[in-house]
Amino acid sequence: AVIQEELDKRGVKVDFDVASNPEFLKEGNAISDFMSPDRVVVGVESARAEKLMSKLYKPFLLNNFRVIFMDIPSAEMTKYAANSMLATRISFMNDIANLCEIVGADVNMVRSGIGSDTRIGRKFLYPGIGYGGSCFPKDVKALIKTAEQNGYSMRVLSAVEEVNEQQKSVLFEKLKKQFNGDLQGKTVALWGLAFKPETDDMREAPALVLIDKLLEAGCRVRAYDPAAVQECKRRIGEKIYYACDMYDAVLDADVLMLVTEWKEFRLPSWAVIKKTMAQQIVLDGRNIYDKKRWKSSDLFTIVLVNKKIGVSLYKTKIDDEKCGCIVNGNPFRGM
Repeated sequence: AVIQEELDKRGVKVDFDVASNPEFLKEGNAISDFMSPDRVVVGVESARAEKLMSKLYKPFLLNNFRVIFMDIPSAEMTKYAANSMLATRISFMNDIANLCEIVGADVNMVRSGIGSDTRIGRKFLYPGIGYGGSCFPKDVKALIKTAEQNGYSMRVLSAVEEVNEQQKSVLFEKLKKQFNGDLQGKTVALWGLAFKPETDDMREAPALVLIDKLLEAGCRVRAYDPAAVQECKRRIGEKIYYACDMYDAVLDADVLMLVTEWKEFRLPSWAVIKKTMAQQIVLDGRNIYDKKRWKSSDLFTIVLVNKKIGVSLYKTKIDDEKCGCIVNGNPFRGM
């Protein structure tokens, strides 16, 4: 209507069609997703537009033409609904993980049990410290607002958003309990700033919430991220120390917090970390450290978020010879 009104004002007659072609690309994997999509959603209002969009996509989808045509409002709703569904799965699993902590269940066993159901599947069922980025938060908020403007309440999505915001504070709350609420002067190392690996995107990142809380509590923050350091500087300036690598970040740190699950954080030299940290306390916000690979000892305190009774505490030892971690401790509640 807007385009036609403008053409009428100019006294020009041009035949045109409007199509809605929402993207479903994952950050860090956009080219692969474009070249081999699960589906292509196209909203059209005429047979001519459908024919033109079919011609456009045909060379990319010769073996399996996965274009789904629908009306424009449905195409736009599909985009928002898809991201909101994935966000719902994440918040649901985080909620289940928090309950598992209370009742003594192992959330990873629960995830495996429900994920093996073909009606549910295993994707987006990993508990952690909340989702971020541009898509999930934006699209959840957009659906909630659209519903409000049309006299309807999206109660499930409102709960999804609430759970996610609370989940971003889980690591900080565990840290407070570890030090009995006194964090003044503590040095905290952060591994990861981006909302997920393979991107420098910090929009709605849990790290931003964590940094604000740590600084407000009087902590000194040393952070490292393989890609997002410059983005973090742009957002918050020089409020924290930006480390040149993961080992620089833990220098004289009282606690290490794993925020983003970059691959290089999976197998660090724990012998080096043991020697450089002031106190050997690690809070794993992404469950990348396997308790079966650690030895029982009092040298390291490892808090695994949502790993065996939700958030568990292990007293662990670093194996200097192998420079790896092996855990064999029994979890206990009390964090």
